[in-house]
Amino acid sequence: MFTTPGDIQTPVTKIMLQPYIKTRSKLLGAIRHFFEERDFLEVETPVRIPVPAIELHIDAESSGEMYLRTSPELHMKRLLADGAERIFQMGPCFRRGEKGMLHNPEYTMLEWYRVNADYTDMILDTKALIAAILKEVSGKTSFVFHGTEVQTMPVWECMSISDVFMQHAGWNPCLNFDPDRFDVDLVEKIEPSLPKDRPVILKDYPAELAALAKLKDGCPNIAERWELYICGIELANAFTELVDPVEQRNRFEHCLSQRALLGKDQYEIDERFIEALEKGIPPCGGVALGVDRLLMLMMDLFSVSEVRML
Repeated sequence: MFTTPGDIQTPVTKIMLQPYIKTRSKLLGAIRHFFEERDFLEVETPVRIPVPAIELHIDAESSGEMYLRTSPELHMKRLLADGAERIFQMGPCFRRGEKGMLHNPEYTMLEWYRVNADYTDMILDTKALIAAILKEVSGKTSFVFHGTEVQTMPVWECMSISDVFMQHAGWNPCLNFDPDRFDVDLVEKIEPSLPKDRPVILKDYPAELAALAKLKDGCPNIAERWELYICGIELANAFTELVDPVEQRNRFEHCLSQRALLGKDQYEIDERFIEALEKGIPPCGGVALGVDRLLMLMMDLFSVSEVRML
């Protein structure tokens, strides 16, 4: 059946006038402007991939004989091995079974990497990025979320995992790691205790939660990893990237064995990524930031589903 222009005009106009559509467009433009001013190259890597990155609690959505990416990380690091120095990417990612106020099976991820940088450099990147986005979108560097004014400049709180767990949970997970206790205490004791009026960095995670992060020199029980929280909501995850192919393969194999014990799907190791590490990736830092969560915070909403056309 055919429709006339009048039949389609009303719903299209209604959708385009929704505030989040315009704000999302400004947000994406501000992100591009920020990175372009700093000589980053925007890249686009495959969404449908042969094998996903292997992580214990992240399950990939299958797509025929392939998978929808859970992150563009491995492909982007392959570009670093080919000589790229500063790259960023925004685009869709997918995680099976993740649905809630802060989760959606499909979401928009921003990732960026730069060589000759570590996780402390990436804090400075992220701080400048958040301020620049807010300034370009709203004309100021603060916003109100659920009644609290959040000042993103100049002060960010920075706490180590060891210190914040000792203070609020009474134990140090970097010395005596307990995965179940860590997860429960993080949600029930740590996140609710974080300041709400400014961004907070939780850094130096237990080595067991290193994922693709480098371990601290001289401190093999600590990973050079941080997470950014705003209003108690995790917004970004960053590493000094692991570039050792032997250690990375060992971590993948260990993770697969843990997934097997939990009855989770088994994935093949991405051999092209391992080959890139063997070829050589310079010391580098990287950040992954949830665009939908940032937009939800900026617009003072309650769920990421409110900033997606669902």
